Amino acid sequence: MLIVGDSLSAEYGIARGSGWVALLERRLADRKIAAGVINASISGDTTSGGRARLTALLAQHRPTHVVIELGGNDALRGLPLKQTEANLVAMTRAAREAGAKVLLVGMQVPPNYGAAYARDFAALFAQVAQAEKTALVPFLLAGIADDPADPLRWFQPDRIHPVAAAHPRILDNVWPVLQRWLSPSGA
Repeated sequence: MLIVGDSLSAEYGIARGSGWVALLERRLADRKIAAGVINASISGDTTSGGRARLTALLAQHRPTHVVIELGGNDALRGLPLKQTEANLVAMTRAAREAGAKVLLVGMQVPPNYGAAYARDFAALFAQVAQAEKTALVPFLLAGIADDPADPLRWFQPDRIHPVAAAHPRILDNVWPVLQRWLSPSGA
């Protein structure tokens, strides 16, 4: 399984081994699921960067499953949504053409660039997943960024990067799709 993500998957600002991808590896081992995990996430990466790196990663690792967790930095930079969409489509297609199942992980952003941009950005992940017929986690930070009690408790002082205590929740957001993928039926 190849994870291609940004700082949210690269353990930015937290101790190594405490991020959701490391927790995924431990969960797989605990459940005796024989699946290797390659974390090819880079803090600050955009969909353009992921797209540029993906062909080589697919050739090197030959994954059967690819998780694409990119796009947040595109939105934080106010990049055109059509560019982000085109990159996600290209990455999804490249991974599928390499024989891998694809999970697209959605993100949401505050309305810094206006409510319409934030709404359209959040919607584009579902649009790409539907058009490309791929699996989707609508919002990686569900239950964290939208915690009605106190969402700030889940974030580092920059209010962007989750603290280590949030990463089990992040894994729980991704796990239902991964568990279906890795079940004996492979659904």
